[in-house]
Amino acid sequence: MNMNNREINRLLSTDSQGDDLTEKQKRIVESAIEMFSEKGFSASSTSEIARRAGVAEGTIFRHYKTKKDLLLAIVTPVMSNLVAPFIVRDLDKVLKQEYEHYEDFLKAMVRNRHDFIRRHLPIVKILIQEIPFQEELRSQFINLVAKDIYRRFEKIVIHFQEKGELIQVPPSSVIRLSISSIIGFFFARYIFLPENEWNEEEEINITIQFIMNGFKAR
Repeated sequence: MNMNNREINRLLSTDSQGDDLTEKQKRIVESAIEMFSEKGFSASSTSEIARRAGVAEGTIFRHYKTKKDLLLAIVTPVMSNLVAPFIVRDLDKVLKQEYEHYEDFLKAMVRNRHDFIRRHLPIVKILIQEIPFQEELRSQFINLVAKDIYRRFEKIVIHFQEKGELIQVPPSSVIRLSISSIIGFFFARYIFLPENEWNEEEEINITIQFIMNGFKAR
């Protein structure tokens, strides 16, 4: 993954102006993103990050007290400046549309998220790998993204239940199992088995049919 200085400043700026990072900080951040994405937070060491960045390990600790501080320095502004507004704004293209069937909505949502993941894969991998284990990141994601998306998703599910297209179960169950199946596809595709040969269109269709077989009214 190659990121230029402008991209790093844009991702990590915490206000509208954004304080420029030093050249060494930019190299540290870029190396940390690469390492966390490739190996995960726990398996990455500050010595490896320093070596890849071409700086002394002590330089990292002059800017970031701990490895976790480095992770949060990367992910927290990214969550606020890129992920939260981009996910919400980008998903608006899906959520604001009217669909004849729930299956059509699922297809649009999966393809929209698939495109987003491919364009921001290193950061997305860090978020996927670390949100379940880092309370600060989990709280940020819930507050900045999940609550808003859940409310809007719920309205769509209720709409199709009222049309008689989906079975009458709690909307939360439809949302939970739909999202679990979709995330399962993305986990397999990009985290567990990225080297496999994937027929992505076929796998997306299979995933959606699996969901519909469980929730479509007979």
